[in-house]
Amino acid sequence: MIGGKCVNDRNAGLIRDFYDAFARRDTEAMQRCYHPDVTFGDPVFQELEGRSRVMGMWRMLLGRNGDVGVAVKDVAARDHDGTAHWTARYTFGGTGRPVVNEIDALFRFEDGLIVRHHDEFDFRRWSKMALGRPVGLLFGWTPMFRATIRGRAMQSLEDFMKAG
Repeated sequence: MIGGKCVNDRNAGLIRDFYDAFARRDTEAMQRCYHPDVTFGDPVFQELEGRSRVMGMWRMLLGRNGDVGVAVKDVAARDHDGTAHWTARYTFGGTGRPVVNEIDALFRFEDGLIVRHHDEFDFRRWSKMALGRPVGLLFGWTPMFRATIRGRAMQSLEDFMKAG
């Protein structure tokens, strides 16, 4: 029981399968966890729709970061939703700086697959690690800086998908 509600072991297993595949860099296995109509959002890629775009993002990120480490904990799921906490460790390509990003994930399930995946993390903390001082420290909290990072990320994804 989670907060008085029934636990769904199948959905919890689906979350674990996704992160196990992620840790192995197995994008085909990751894709099998997602519903065709999946949506994904996080502080950088605010809203991606459809399995091809969401998986395009994961393939791009894994392709650029050969040293990505993924660890998941606190997986919980019910019939229609679930949560997990995961840690991503990697070297940020733009600066060569090490990043350890703590992420809280929310999931919705439909037809036995993940139909909604939303990750939340501290953008300012991430920017300090990824970009260093003074850029990340001074500008990581500003809306204009966030918009610039988001725009670059989306352009990178568009370029990656066109080249794919």
